[in-house]
Amino acid sequence: MAYRFVGIIDRYLLSSSEFTRRLSAVRPEQWTAPTPCAEWDVRHLVNHMTRGNLNYISLLDGGSAADFLRHRDEDALGDDPVGAYTRSVRECAAAFRRPGALQQILDYPLGPVTGEQALAVRTTDATIHTWDLARALNASEELDPGLVAWIEDHLSEIYAGLAESPVSSDTTHRFFATPAAPPLAGEARQARLLRLMGR
Repeated sequence: MAYRFVGIIDRYLLSSSEFTRRLSAVRPEQWTAPTPCAEWDVRHLVNHMTRGNLNYISLLDGGSAADFLRHRDEDALGDDPVGAYTRSVRECAAAFRRPGALQQILDYPLGPVTGEQALAVRTTDATIHTWDLARALNASEELDPGLVAWIEDHLSEIYAGLAESPVSSDTTHRFFATPAAPPLAGEARQARLLRLMGR
């Protein structure tokens, strides 16, 4: 079977490393700082990312969409948020490296997807939330240009067949923020991607 998203595990790891780079700079007083994500402070955002990785592992292990949503907001950070996140990244990458994992059909909340497509969604989520974290921390907001280009070039494929999509005009926006509008003349790729994602 030919893969739709060549090198997706490496891209996932790159997007996660970009998030980790900002995460490692969080000062104690910044854990309660607001983020661009409504109702989330920095700790909630980091927990969302960590719990998400663990929930994707659960899907590979046969977990259901209902399980995914039920555990979505449970604390996964404990007393070591940075360590918890980095461990979740390693474990998630290892799970997707299992033989057949990328071809496996997962019971994702927005519809059944292959492991490969699920990891493409996860990679996109990590990239966008890297910007959210950077904005919250007043850190560098420049995302990896290669990741930005890859995501933008494959947005329709990444969200193909899902019940909700950031690139669909009639989506419910339950999971994705409403795109900001209107586009600006000469808009750079990162700005265009962030606008589509409601930033």
